[in-house]
Amino acid sequence: MIPSWLVIGGVTLLVGLLGGLIRPEDTRWFNRLRRPDWLTFERAIPIIWTVVFICGAWSAYIVWENDPGSTRTWVFMGLYLLLELITIAYTPVMFLMRSLRVGTVIGGTGAVFAIILALLVLSVNLWASVLLLPYIIWSPIGTYTTWQMLKLNPGAA
Repeated sequence: MIPSWLVIGGVTLLVGLLGGLIRPEDTRWFNRLRRPDWLTFERAIPIIWTVVFICGAWSAYIVWENDPGSTRTWVFMGLYLLLELITIAYTPVMFLMRSLRVGTVIGGTGAVFAIILALLVLSVNLWASVLLLPYIIWSPIGTYTTWQMLKLNPGAA
């Protein structure tokens, strides 16, 4: 039998790789956009999101191990997957639509959904909920950054 941590980590990685399916012309569009002067940490963003996803997968693992295979646990796994899909949708959907407004909405949706998931998971395990804090902290920062870019690039609404 495959260990649960390996399945959860594998699904997280597989879904995460889907976010990399973007066209070069979309990347060029995004790279040409103006950024806020205070955005000095842009190169660290992939590392930050990697940490956020690792914490999310670890949280899901804790929830799974608390009550493996129960209906409630499968519902939680579906919610974790939905949160990752919302998060991963940010880049390809925003790039495809060339709309920072769409990116802002997706980012905000992910932030709200992460808070809801953390509150729900709290009933299962405190640490599983705490491990969602990096998402809850970082997602609004990313969403705010996108919103600020929207103000600087009104043609990219």
